[in-house]
Amino acid sequence: MTNHWVDIKNADVILIMGGNAAEAHPCGFKWVTEAKEHNKAHFMVVDPRFNRSASVADFYAPIRSGSDIVFLGGVINYLLTNDKIHHEYVRNYTDFTFIVREDFAFDEGIFSGYNPEKRTYDKASWDYELGEDGYVKTDPTLQHPRCVYQWLKRHYASYTPEKVESACGTPKDKFLHVCEKLASTAQAGRAATILYALGWTQHSIGAQILRTGAMVQLLLGNIGVAGGGMNALRGHSNIQGLTDLGLLSNALPGYLTLANQGEQDYQKYIEARTQKPLRANQMSYWQNYPKFHVSLMKALWGPAATKDNNWAYDYLPKLDKQYDMLQIFELMNEGKVNGYIAQGFNPLAALSNKNRTRAGLAKLKFLVIMDPLATETSEFWKNYGEYNDIDTASVQTEVFRLPTTCFAEEDGAVVSSSRVLQWHWKASEPPGEAKTDVAIMSALHLRMKAAYQKDGGKFPDPIVNLWWPYAQPAHPSSEELAKEYNGRALADLTDADGKVLRPAGQQLSGFGELRDDGTTMSGCWIYTGCWTEAGNQMGRRDNSDPTGIGNTLNWAWAWPANRRVLYNRASADLEGKPFNPNRMLVKWNGKAWGGADVPDYGVAIKPETGTGPFIMNPEGVARFFARKGMNEGPFPTHYEAFDNPLGYNPMYPKNDKAVSNPAARVFPAIWETFGKASEFPHVGTTYRLTEHFHYWTKHALLNSIIQPEQFVEIGEALAKEIGITTGSMVKVSSKRGYIKAAAVVTKRIKPMQIEGKTVHHVGIPIHWGFKGLTKPGFLANTLTPFVGDGNSNTPEFKTFLVKVEKV
Repeated sequence: MTNHWVDIKNADVILIMGGNAAEAHPCGFKWVTEAKEHNKAHFMVVDPRFNRSASVADFYAPIRSGSDIVFLGGVINYLLTNDKIHHEYVRNYTDFTFIVREDFAFDEGIFSGYNPEKRTYDKASWDYELGEDGYVKTDPTLQHPRCVYQWLKRHYASYTPEKVESACGTPKDKFLHVCEKLASTAQAGRAATILYALGWTQHSIGAQILRTGAMVQLLLGNIGVAGGGMNALRGHSNIQGLTDLGLLSNALPGYLTLANQGEQDYQKYIEARTQKPLRANQMSYWQNYPKFHVSLMKALWGPAATKDNNWAYDYLPKLDKQYDMLQIFELMNEGKVNGYIAQGFNPLAALSNKNRTRAGLAKLKFLVIMDPLATETSEFWKNYGEYNDIDTASVQTEVFRLPTTCFAEEDGAVVSSSRVLQWHWKASEPPGEAKTDVAIMSALHLRMKAAYQKDGGKFPDPIVNLWWPYAQPAHPSSEELAKEYNGRALADLTDADGKVLRPAGQQLSGFGELRDDGTTMSGCWIYTGCWTEAGNQMGRRDNSDPTGIGNTLNWAWAWPANRRVLYNRASADLEGKPFNPNRMLVKWNGKAWGGADVPDYGVAIKPETGTGPFIMNPEGVARFFARKGMNEGPFPTHYEAFDNPLGYNPMYPKNDKAVSNPAARVFPAIWETFGKASEFPHVGTTYRLTEHFHYWTKHALLNSIIQPEQFVEIGEALAKEIGITTGSMVKVSSKRGYIKAAAVVTKRIKPMQIEGKTVHHVGIPIHWGFKGLTKPGFLANTLTPFVGDGNSNTPEFKTFLVKVEKV
């Protein structure tokens, strides 16, 4: 979330698209109702189903699953064509005026630099034109044919209301209603918020869908303002913490990145990430990358990380490829992975294409499950009949179950969608011999370290030298770990005159104190400030709100720097005057920045310096043109799902290379597993229910009573076509497999006319499996394809082809 849950109440217009907050986030959804009741907000839902959110919305518009970029690109076209943009904002706070390189091009769905054999791009041309001074060239008049503004207009010119109706199935009048309501916020004093969830991320073009939504908000001036933003509704309370702490395969804590195999030279690794400003007076906060990196390395290896060994740079792995979940399971199927630890993860249920996932697990030598519950993954080797029809005798895997505690059985912090770190205290003792994840991981580490110390190895140093300075090495406390990721001074920190600013051993107050000389440590730089010398900031419970806009700065602690709205400098004009004084976040008082939030800016930086509000970008402004950051192209472009009902891209029908994402994550063996509409004529999509929490609550009796049996939702027209009624058992098949479930025939799903063809959606809740107290069911991901987004590698769960038949 760029903003936060409570801030939703400040919105004048609310769009939920790619999510269903009333169903999946019922507690947070209260702020939508607050906005409607007290702020007279206009609430809209765009979704393939008339869902629980739509039932209380002011307006609902249908959309074909997977066509979101066509819809959002149409909104962009509408805003530009009708001049419904926040001019002051886009001219000063975005790259509208920047000139793009002359060799950049786009033709029928493909950008310059594409290699169809490798399915990758050479991104050299995806950049701004730079002057001799190294700064980007601009055209303040916006007339240059290669300025970003002109490129944006050309790129989305074909995304017309008529094309939206044809490709998305959204009636033109409903689409235009959404455009008009959003456009009403393209002015000072009004704001729209966009709320999304896995309905946007779980596509092979998911990251680009999010970018398109962000571009709409930038055109309207809705990023960095109260009641605005792009707000991701996380499915777990700690999924935000997962990405913050670098649990993705190419990441380090604080959104630092691992080196690639070609980056053996430490200085080149650092220089590539220490982004120099592209305009005069810009902050480019990633210039501090060395401070964040060195402080992390000191947290990991302590005394063993020194300047002489480049802060133990050689201890870090260098990636020869992207080791995401899809890659790991592909390697399992190739017999190249011997063991796997599934910690709080149920991949048989959660990863795409259950049968392929199960085949990979069956080829391991060992599998370790760390979970409070028996899961489908821990039981994958057992035959549960049609629900898991595996040949147990063929499984070579030895499975170890290590029962863990749940959150209520330990102290710690969770990080919400709002970036808020909130401390919780242990409420009860765990059952039986269950241990905390920390205790289990510590035991594994200490045994591995002892083995390397005794027997040596090819390169034991990273394990043997890992710093473990805890009072109880076998079970470090949550407090010690929290203090570690906050960070502390390892030596006296002094200013230029030698004055001691922070004595050795003290907790740091913020990431501004981090150094690149080995005198500070921090396990996650963005969390610096969460546990200071003043104590545990995450445990604060003062919900006072002096401004009335919901910024309760003394309730828990938000990263970064306890800031509640990111990029909040953009809520004020060039002189520092708030665009909306009634919902003021920050303002310039003539000497410093202050206000209702922690300024996302240097407090003493004067407005007249011209420093841009988007301080993490080297150009200081937000990007419509993504330069080299995205793998499919610098402008979001519509591509069909790999299972799609058309067989061509309605935006670029002449180019068969641009049907589906040309840079998506697809392994060679997977191409034959994609379905065709001639065999599987219906569009399947997965979703969550309020009554169940993912795959956990089917183990709870009360949840199992209120939602006891697997079902699928089918529209009345499709039900009539195949001759079924509510309660009938149906078989839903895809190219990957099938499930059987009870049918719920509903008015909530209507047939759509897509490019002159009738398309039916089928809704498939995800929560069932062959473990738990509910009636056994099929894993929904039996149906989904083993293909990932081109950037995040997130599997494509939300759009796939199925066939529904009466059993």
